[in-house]
Amino acid sequence: MAEDGAHIAMVEDSGTWRFPASAPLRLDSGGEIAGLEIAWRSFGTLNADRSNAVLICHALTLDQHVAGTHPVSGKPGWWSLLVGPGKPLDPDRHFILCANVIGGCMGSTGPASINPATGQPYGLSFPVITIADMVRAQAMLVEAMGIETLFAVVGGSMGGMQVLQWAADYPERLFAAVCVASAARHSAQNIAFHEVGRQAIMADPDWRGGDYVRAGVRPDKGLAVARMAAHITYLSEGALQRKFGRELRRDGLSWGFDADFQVESYLRYQGASFVDRFDANSYLYITRAMDYFDMAAPHGGVLAEAFRKARDVRFCVLSFTSDWLYPTPESRDIVRALNAAGARASFMEIESDKGHDAFLLDEPVMLSALRGFFEAAAAARGLK
Repeated sequence: MAEDGAHIAMVEDSGTWRFPASAPLRLDSGGEIAGLEIAWRSFGTLNADRSNAVLICHALTLDQHVAGTHPVSGKPGWWSLLVGPGKPLDPDRHFILCANVIGGCMGSTGPASINPATGQPYGLSFPVITIADMVRAQAMLVEAMGIETLFAVVGGSMGGMQVLQWAADYPERLFAAVCVASAARHSAQNIAFHEVGRQAIMADPDWRGGDYVRAGVRPDKGLAVARMAAHITYLSEGALQRKFGRELRRDGLSWGFDADFQVESYLRYQGASFVDRFDANSYLYITRAMDYFDMAAPHGGVLAEAFRKARDVRFCVLSFTSDWLYPTPESRDIVRALNAAGARASFMEIESDKGHDAFLLDEPVMLSALRGFFEAAAAARGLK
């Protein structure tokens, strides 16, 4: 594990960067987090001039284990299709870094962490955070690692929101930006789905007003329902129909409220497995951060103004035809704003019936587009 202030380079590594209390994370809410910890995982090695670093930003329910083997689930990293030898992001060419967002539950400071002021878990005393706060913490980590400029910042879904925030807040510190299946602000529909999930968690008797860690219980039922509701938004109607249709789990109906249909069983499995790897309060805080996200709001509602300083950044924006969580018109809004700001942006809408989750799945067109974009950006920057 690296000491504060030391420069590090890894072939494959992971750890937690601990910032001293004298270097707190300042928050949009006006508060701060002292003694910040950021858990990270990396693949590849920094080159001599530290110009090959790629930061991957993760989505709501994901974490820093973007490739390799996940230590909790034992499954491959969530973007192993993109990251690995011979893949668009190759550790033989790039230093690939992914950090657990603040508010998360895989090692970074979040509501389940110990509040140094009280010696007890934060719970709901953890300050409300924003996407910009997440990016500010990532910028602190990148700087601590001695990386002045990132070759690229890449992310899908909530990760794409972080990419846009990076471009707005730190354009001088990145060469390229890739935003996949995302949006510049959360829609009313998305906020509504998140509120259903939060209410399910808070209605669970074991939530205990957010103080369940000290009580030695977990609001697993509420969190599972939240996951089930959210998971529906990650799929398309076509994908659900293709996978499950109205297929039954057994011959005949139960004439009760057990899971008769395959799709019911699938959602119950998603909910049950989710509670083993995610914290309920983290779900509350991170969904709230996404709901607050609105790139245009600080600029009089004009999205292009958010990117005025990002004219030298090369952008790639991708969407999917069946994604109804972040539909293509929202990606087009981003591209139009980038064009209006004078930034270079490439855009592609990819035909897929897999819904929002397509960005995590084997989509050859997406992988080909990203490979081409990274190769062109590397040539423009003089990377081998």
